[in-house]
Amino acid sequence: MDKIMAQLEGLVAHYDELQEMMADPEVINDTKRYMEISKEASDLHDVVEKYQKYKADKKEIKDNNEIISSESDSDLVDMAKEENSSLEQEIVDLEDEIKILMLPKDPNDDKDIIMEIRGAAGGDEASLFAGDLLRMYEKYAERQNWQVSIVDSEPTEVGGYKRVAIMITGDKVYSKLKYENGAHRVQRIPVTESQGRVHTSTATVAVMPEYEQVDFELDPKDIRVDVYRASGAGGQHINKTSSAVRMTHLPTGIVVAMQDQRSQQQNREKAMQILTSRVYDYYESENRDQYDEKRKNAVGTGDRSERIRTYNYPQNRVTDHRIGLTLNKLDRIMNGELDEVIDALILYNQTKQLEELADQNG
Repeated sequence: MDKIMAQLEGLVAHYDELQEMMADPEVINDTKRYMEISKEASDLHDVVEKYQKYKADKKEIKDNNEIISSESDSDLVDMAKEENSSLEQEIVDLEDEIKILMLPKDPNDDKDIIMEIRGAAGGDEASLFAGDLLRMYEKYAERQNWQVSIVDSEPTEVGGYKRVAIMITGDKVYSKLKYENGAHRVQRIPVTESQGRVHTSTATVAVMPEYEQVDFELDPKDIRVDVYRASGAGGQHINKTSSAVRMTHLPTGIVVAMQDQRSQQQNREKAMQILTSRVYDYYESENRDQYDEKRKNAVGTGDRSERIRTYNYPQNRVTDHRIGLTLNKLDRIMNGELDEVIDALILYNQTKQLEELADQNG
């Protein structure tokens, strides 16, 4: 903890410096710089506030100890001892909170995401489950006040999805949904099953941070653009004009289709934004093999055995196999009440990081 406290003194000094810079007229007039400084100050605010409270509590304990050692009034001494007992517990809690706030942050945590859901093993039932997962994430996003738009989809005749890609925008989306990467397994009686037997199927989820600002522009010569009529689930036309747009980045083969917006121009803009993000993500890897391996690691193959979570309908049970968490509230989770699962995954990850930090300092 001593090393962390030494770091905190430097952070407080930097935070004060940022506050001064934000009051500088030159910085105020430079919107981009002001936003960058404001963001950095905002990121430091919580840990600085906790540390200042920690120091104030320490000082109060010291003052109370002086009263305890020098005061003859027993009531005052008892009051000081009682206050110290409460403050000491508060300090323990603050130390834990500060340690977590000082853990290295994932640089993508603040980013919006593109999520791809695919029906995997299990045919029609897998595609139906992919649709169920889509609705679960849409409802969770609604609870978080995030925005969801479908950017690409391949519906199936039974009402599910062979694959569907969505963009989710809002506050710290990636920080919460990055743990959803992997194969999700469902155990239930399919609507098509006349014998009432429980079947097992899987759908895969991939979560990719969206890169809003990148250091390169796509060459228009490398992009093939196709326009077509937007259609709803099952293929029925919902638009008599060719407003849907499909963009293919020829060097990488990455495809983005967009039909969610009202006009072709809006679909073009959104498709280009997503295509830029995907191509940038592709070039972030050193070569195609690494890219494919990263995607494979993120998604898994969709095989039933490569699972991160099981959704058991007959027993109304959800189990996250990575952390051994089992909850008998599948109905609520499928209705978007994912907080308990996601909070447990975040806590597990933080605990692992703290253990690693303790080993390094030990």
